Amino acid sequence: MDIKTASSLHRLRLVSAPEAVSFLLLLVCSVLKRTTEFNAVPVMGAIHGVLFILYVLFWLDAWNRTKWDLKTAALYFVLSVLPFGGFFAERKLKRAADDEVIASRARREGSVKA
Repeated sequence: MDIKTASSLHRLRLVSAPEAVSFLLLLVCSVLKRTTEFNAVPVMGAIHGVLFILYVLFWLDAWNRTKWDLKTAALYFVLSVLPFGGFFAERKLKRAADDEVIASRARREGSVKA
């Protein structure tokens, strides 16, 4: 994996958890708006919107660089629109990055011919 591909996956990983948190906070704010006088939906909506746009842009970049198949790319997109999905995406991306580092070290040491 080259440095640009690793960077694109790292960016996607970095934005996935904050996007998930902002989505959950937006849901809480929506409930509070309906049940109390508290209305933070416009602020949380803007924050979540920016984070979601960043997630989609980073997702497109990662898809382009890693050459994911349609199933993998769709999985990461669907995880972005589900509550708690961003946390699963972050964990899955971290695991994939760790596996790639281990495989790269093994290839460098000559113990695996992959």
